[in-house]
Amino acid sequence: MKQILFSILLFVTSFSFAQNIRFEGVVKDSIGLGLEMANVMAINTETKAMDAYAITNEKGKYALNLKANTSYQIKASYIGFQSFEQNVKTTAENTNFDIKMSQGVQLKDVEVVYEMPVSISGDTIIYNSDSFTNGTERKLEDVLKKLPGVEVDSEGQITVEGKSVQKVMVEGKDFFDGDTKIATKNIPANALDKIQVLRNYNEVSNLRGLENNEENVALNIKLKEGKKNFWFGDITAGIGVGHEEDRYLINPKLFYYNPKISINVISNFNNIGELPLTTRDYFKFTGGFRNMMRKGGSNFNIASNDLGIGNLNNNQAANIDTKFGAANFSYNPTKSLTFSGFGIVLGNKTNTRNLSITDRPNEGDLQDETREDVSNQTTTQTLLKLSSSYVPSDKLHVDYDALLKFSDQKENQSSISNVLGAIYTNKKQNPISLNQNFNYYYTLNDKSVFAFEMQHLYQEEDPFYNAILANNPFPIIDFQAQSLYDINQNRFVKTNKLDVKGDYYYMVTPKSNINLTIGNTYSYQNFNSDIFQILDNGAINTNLIDATKNDVDYAFNDVFMGLHYKFITGKFTFNPGFSVHQYNTKDNQLQSSNTMSFTRFLPDVYALYQIKKSETLTYNFSLQNNFTDIAKLAEGYVFSNYNSLFNGNRNLENSLSQNHSLRYFKYNMFNFENIFGFLNYTKQVDAIKSKALLNNVFQTSTSVNMPSNFADESISGAFNYGRSFAKYYKASLGLSMNWGKFNNIRVFPDADSDPTNNPTTIQSTESFTQNYNVKFATNYKTLPNISLGYTYTINDNFTDTFYTDSPTIGLEYYFLDAFSFVSDYTFNHNRNKSKSVDNEYDFLSASLIYQKKDSKWEYKLSGTNILDTKSLNNNSFNQIAGISNFSSYFVQPRYIILSLKYNL
Repeated sequence: MKQILFSILLFVTSFSFAQNIRFEGVVKDSIGLGLEMANVMAINTETKAMDAYAITNEKGKYALNLKANTSYQIKASYIGFQSFEQNVKTTAENTNFDIKMSQGVQLKDVEVVYEMPVSISGDTIIYNSDSFTNGTERKLEDVLKKLPGVEVDSEGQITVEGKSVQKVMVEGKDFFDGDTKIATKNIPANALDKIQVLRNYNEVSNLRGLENNEENVALNIKLKEGKKNFWFGDITAGIGVGHEEDRYLINPKLFYYNPKISINVISNFNNIGELPLTTRDYFKFTGGFRNMMRKGGSNFNIASNDLGIGNLNNNQAANIDTKFGAANFSYNPTKSLTFSGFGIVLGNKTNTRNLSITDRPNEGDLQDETREDVSNQTTTQTLLKLSSSYVPSDKLHVDYDALLKFSDQKENQSSISNVLGAIYTNKKQNPISLNQNFNYYYTLNDKSVFAFEMQHLYQEEDPFYNAILANNPFPIIDFQAQSLYDINQNRFVKTNKLDVKGDYYYMVTPKSNINLTIGNTYSYQNFNSDIFQILDNGAINTNLIDATKNDVDYAFNDVFMGLHYKFITGKFTFNPGFSVHQYNTKDNQLQSSNTMSFTRFLPDVYALYQIKKSETLTYNFSLQNNFTDIAKLAEGYVFSNYNSLFNGNRNLENSLSQNHSLRYFKYNMFNFENIFGFLNYTKQVDAIKSKALLNNVFQTSTSVNMPSNFADESISGAFNYGRSFAKYYKASLGLSMNWGKFNNIRVFPDADSDPTNNPTTIQSTESFTQNYNVKFATNYKTLPNISLGYTYTINDNFTDTFYTDSPTIGLEYYFLDAFSFVSDYTFNHNRNKSKSVDNEYDFLSASLIYQKKDSKWEYKLSGTNILDTKSLNNNSFNQIAGISNFSSYFVQPRYIILSLKYNL
């Protein structure tokens, strides 16, 4: 397969460049100095098409790939200079052609970038959407994938020059809080005019230049003139056939934008596995850059008690029935005041089937296990957000927003195990959370800036768990002997967390400032749980050991002060600093209190080497204190699963991690070359790790601080080289590696059944994952377009090694001014070194679309999983138990959909 893909790539590129010559030169001003970032384009005088474009480098040099023996109009533009135009005819030889420009009336930005596919204005890259489309695009993601330096993954995550885009706006207004997935999957491609990449982005103008924003990237979508002040969008309806069930799709999308108000309404009802948001997206949905404690030096995260219900990706289930509705608005009653908000309701009915093979170590009485799981999940999830922003001048900025989440989730699962026989589990939960933010920024004068930020989280979680088994899984709990063991667990966790931080920035010089920070994190949590048994006669058995109950209160308080000094000297930016923390914790449980109080000094360093305007090397170092929340402190037993029992440890202390990261970035607009790479190293001392008793397929675990001479270490790195050339081609080569060494404590069943009282054995495990990928794509206007990709993954857990080959091929073709054909094929081959696993699966989808030019009606025939693949295969490794797991996850069968879309 590798040889075939390489041959196709070589053939396509060789054919593409066979008839081209290199047309290059220097764009100069009136005294002969090269002009950096000047725009140069070549218009074919016969076809009137732009065959090539270029942006000059720091020396004013440009290069165009043009057809031999062809007449062109060469155009050049530069802000503050008169436009240049001259007709030339190429020969069969490479040509040198210098351009001399005269100063004149300054051009407006829109005039400079109107015809240029790509241009740069300060920290903003501007893409002209129409320059990259060929007629097959339907959504924003289809366009983004064709832009130089831009990538979009299957989850809608956008990266530009290797940096994750954290916010998407339309006409300067947040689109559903800036969520990239909702934007990429729903904004129509035919509405796009310009796509602006905002580098070094900070939404608070008061703090620009004061903070380190080099990793912050946002997108702003500029709409075509015909889409402003009018409702636009589309309504899609489709029906189809599939295995044992009819298929349907209803997907209306409406948008309205003017300077005062914007409204977006999206809904999607289908049973074809099209998930606008997954449960994973729901729980991580926050939006913006809300990470106010990123320089604090403490890491205190609230653990999730979501039981893992509905944690699915797109199309990865045997059957999915989705109902999705969302509305977003932004309103400016005055120029200085903005109100915005959104509401999202997501309902899923999901059926899953999974076959897993678990390979356990040859120690004690541990057994390998084959298990089949069939589950039915029903979830309804709601998000509501209201925001306001008041910016009366460039001196004052005030924000407030509130995000409310609540859901109703249920899961019923039946399992068949070769070790345990039949197992039935039931889960349900109704979590609710309210997150509020208040931010105040004030610029007193040219020297002083004040910032005050406050965030409050209120959260309630109430997961209920039920398991029915043929055998007693944990004799330590004293369950009564019954024909079936009906085990139940109630759990309730309430959290109040308040973060408050004040910053004062003092400008020492125009290139240096001092930042004084005072902050506080306070969290108060309640944790209640109990385990009970339902007997064969229906009676409830609560006469279990005391350790099956929890009634715990936990308070965490961190008061800190930080000092940072940022200065620029030449091409270097340095921002060293430190924070001093006073920590106090207290937990009440088991009729006693346990307190802890200590002080820590935590340094950090940021350094940036600006090699060139678009080439940087960045280094970060930090020491960080990591704390656990109440979930690992509650000492009563809690079921993690029917075969996994956990009890906390109130004597846990914090761990200390040192983090180093080195990042290189280069984006060369001269030849549209994009290079980025990073290297991260983390060492964690006194890490909070699991101490596990392994008994057959069961595991009883607690948490302990690993001795300081057994530190966890990890090294991760990645490199990517991408280039767009000759206007019609985009290629990239990438690799990533991740090595980790982890320590856990294991106890085997030849010892006492209580893992807290047994002699300990420290289990060190290592893993090394490598991923290599290559991609190539064409982007012609009138010819068929092909995209090729190949990914090779090696996952070595030092007990076995797994290999995955995954070549992909895509085809796009817009023809006869009305038809669009799009097809994607993916092949996967999984195998391991021990040769116990060797399997293949592939996916093929295709669609044929008919829409006459300027017609509002679109007809589409599409097929998904055309090859009728039954399942996806995956492998994983559990570092705690030393367990390898191979699973086959069954997916939706083949189906065909005929849909009709009306464009407003």
